[in-house]
Amino acid sequence: MPPTPPTTQAVARRRAAYLSELARGTDRFHEPRRPDCPWCGSRRLRTRLRTPDLLQHKPGTFVVDECEDCAHAFQNPRLTAEGLAFYYRDFHEGQDARAESETFAERILRARAGRRRHEAAARSMLPFPEPESWLDVGTGHGHFPAAAKEVHTYTSFDGLDATSRVDGARAAGRVEEAHRGRLPELAGRLRARYDVVSMFHHLEHSPDPREELRAALTVLRPGGHLLVEVPDPDCAFGALLGKWWVSYCQPQHLHLMPLRNLLGELDELGCTVVSTDRREPHVPYDLTGALALAIGNRLPGGDEPWRPAPPSDLQRTLRTALTRATTPLLASAIVLDHALAPVLRRTRFSNAYRIIARRNARTPTR
Repeated sequence: MPPTPPTTQAVARRRAAYLSELARGTDRFHEPRRPDCPWCGSRRLRTRLRTPDLLQHKPGTFVVDECEDCAHAFQNPRLTAEGLAFYYRDFHEGQDARAESETFAERILRARAGRRRHEAAARSMLPFPEPESWLDVGTGHGHFPAAAKEVHTYTSFDGLDATSRVDGARAAGRVEEAHRGRLPELAGRLRARYDVVSMFHHLEHSPDPREELRAALTVLRPGGHLLVEVPDPDCAFGALLGKWWVSYCQPQHLHLMPLRNLLGELDELGCTVVSTDRREPHVPYDLTGALALAIGNRLPGGDEPWRPAPPSDLQRTLRTALTRATTPLLASAIVLDHALAPVLRRTRFSNAYRIIARRNARTPTR
């Protein structure tokens, strides 16, 4: 009998722990459903989306409600801290142990911000005074600061992340200081330290985006700039693709905020919005992501520790064969996404937006 591959052994070791958690059900991972909008307080809600976990295929069903007054979309009922930890587990930290079962859609999400996109985002700050210090919130492995350093050569870049990835970013020299935790919890000791705070696809993961914005302004110096990029819930792909729209990203995305809502909140906080952009932040992956999600949810299951048993040899062989057979389709979708991008980014099909706001001297902080 051939030896068991190391990845299979690692999955088997974690299966018992996962199954023990799942034996208690997934309802405990959700807070009570709220009857009102977390943004404006309206009770006029409608269900925008109901979906399982299409990325990792962990058990559970997730609902995204939308406010009929302010159009804020949010996960309802929202995941608890325990639930977030459960559904995030293995997405960022455990790829090596489940490389066989990692979905193409997961790879798309991780690869959506390549070095060229990072440098373009960094160049958006060139019209403003050169920053001495820059904090990248949700920095992960620190790839944005590493690329931005090529644009802002005299700027000191620090990183903040809730996971241990930020420590690896510091060890690799991508950031000078690593802050591990949530920004609202660390803002007090980082008060007024930075000229720029960036949040790339971070606010949609936050339990309370307003709290994150206030914390970001706390760590900014007066006159400093906040740089935010988030998915655009007004994107026409959301209605066209339904649950297959990759920017829904359930269960990870807790909030989807229309541009006007964030602009209004920044105005309430006393900031001056100096730039908005729906074109450059567009990520050309909507069709590819939808196809990858659809294919991934029709393939035989991979060797994932939250499944009751590992796949049989026949299932493994069939999964490998079907994955190879669909590769040309995905390659064609990638080409189509990029070919359409110059046109789509100028229309309601643009899937993200960027805001640059200046903290004024009298901007209230925490």
